This record gives sequence, structure tokens and C-alpha cells, in this order.
Amino acid sequence: MLNAVNINLVAFGAFHNTTSPARCSRCSCIAIAAAEVGVGLAIVLLIYRNLRSVDLDDVDAMKG
Repeated sequence: MLNAVNINLVAFGAFHNTTSPARCSRCSCIAIAAAEVGVGLAIVLLIYRNLRSVDLDDVDAMKG
């Protein structure tokens, strides 16, 4: 989804011949995407640390 937003911002900037607002928005989208990747990696590492496995059947057993 964030890549789609970035592509739309590039197209919008090319259509209106502006670079400054689109560039700022693209940088913020990239920063948010990097933060989401960091959170996802942290979740996977915590699951591995607790279960010594990243098998989804074991993760499903953690419910409740």
C-alpha cells in the first residue's frame, strides 16, 4: 500500500511539475514503511526467542 502511495505521489508531482511537496511526502512514506518493517521483525524475533521456532502452528497454540 505504501508503494502505491509513493507511485501516486510521483505521478502527481510529474503531472503538476512540482517536486518539493511530493518529495517530502515520499520520504515520510518511506520512513513509515521502514518503521513497519522494524516492528514486524521485532515480532518475529520475539516469537523465535520465546518458542525457539517460527512455526505458525506453534504460534497458534499461544492463543488464550
